[in-house]
Amino acid sequence: MPEMPEVEGLVRYLRERTSGRAVVKAQVAAIAALKTYDPPIDAIVGARVRDAQRHGKFVDLELEGGLHLVFHLAKAGWLRWHESLPATVIKPGRSPIALRIGFDDGSGFDLTEAGTKKSLAVYVVRAIGDVPGIARLGPDPLGDGFDRDALAGLLRGRRTQIKGLLRDQSVIAGIGNAYSDEILHAARMSPYALAANLDDAEVDRLYDALRATLAEAVATASGKPPADLKDAKRRGMAVHARSGEACPVCGDTIRSVFFADTDFQYCPTCQTGGKVLADRRLSRLLK
Repeated sequence: MPEMPEVEGLVRYLRERTSGRAVVKAQVAAIAALKTYDPPIDAIVGARVRDAQRHGKFVDLELEGGLHLVFHLAKAGWLRWHESLPATVIKPGRSPIALRIGFDDGSGFDLTEAGTKKSLAVYVVRAIGDVPGIARLGPDPLGDGFDRDALAGLLRGRRTQIKGLLRDQSVIAGIGNAYSDEILHAARMSPYALAANLDDAEVDRLYDALRATLAEAVATASGKPPADLKDAKRRGMAVHARSGEACPVCGDTIRSVFFADTDFQYCPTCQTGGKVLADRRLSRLLK
C-alpha cells in the first residue's frame, strides 16, 4: 500500500509535470472508483492545474475554477505516468485502469488497481474538506507543528497498542502498516506497547524514530518516477516484509505476526526483549 512517503513522491512528481497544464481528457473506466457526482468529472476538462498537494495518503490536484481532483490509491492502486498518453480504448471491466487523465501537451496518467477488492477512490470537489477521509485526518507527522509535545499529547490517555495507533489516520495522517513497522523498529519498541504507558524516554525515542524514518523515506522517494517508487520503498525497509531474514541491527531473525487485517514484522531482540510474540494465525489453526 502506498503510504505518506510514496504519496509525497507522487505529488512532487505531478507538481513538476502538470503545473500549468490543462486537462483535456478525464475518463472514468471503473465507475465504482468515482465517489462524487457533483461537480461531474467532466467539469475538470479545460481547467489548468495550479498545484499538487498531499493530505495524508490522498493526492490533490488543485485546478483553476476552484476544483480539486483528489484520489486515494488504497491497498492495490497505483499511478502510471505516460509522457505520451496511449490512444488505446479502455474497456471497462477488462482493464486494471480506473481513471485516465490527459493533458494539453499529450502527457497524462492512468490510475490502476490490481486484485478483486476495489478500494481506489476518486473525488471531484469544490473544497478539499468535502472529501470525508481528508476531513477526518489527524496532523501530518512531518508538519512544522508536529513536535515532540504534540506527539505526547496524542498518546496521552490512549489505552491503545502503539502499532494500531500509528496506523489510525484520525490520530496521525499518512502512516500505514509498513512505516509503522519501521518506526517501531527504529524506536526499539514493541508493537503491543500501550500508548498511554509510554514514559518520557520512550516518547522521545518514538518521536525521533518517526520523524527520521519518514523524512529519510520522503527524501528517497523525491525525484523518482512513479514506476520506481515501489522498489525504492522495498529496498529501504529494515524489517517490514522481511520475515525470516536477519535484523540489520542485531542479526536476530525478523518475525511476523498477524495483526488486525494484516501482518506486521518486528525484531524480538531490538523490540521485545527477546520475547517472540504470539501469532494469532497459529492459534486459529490449532483450534
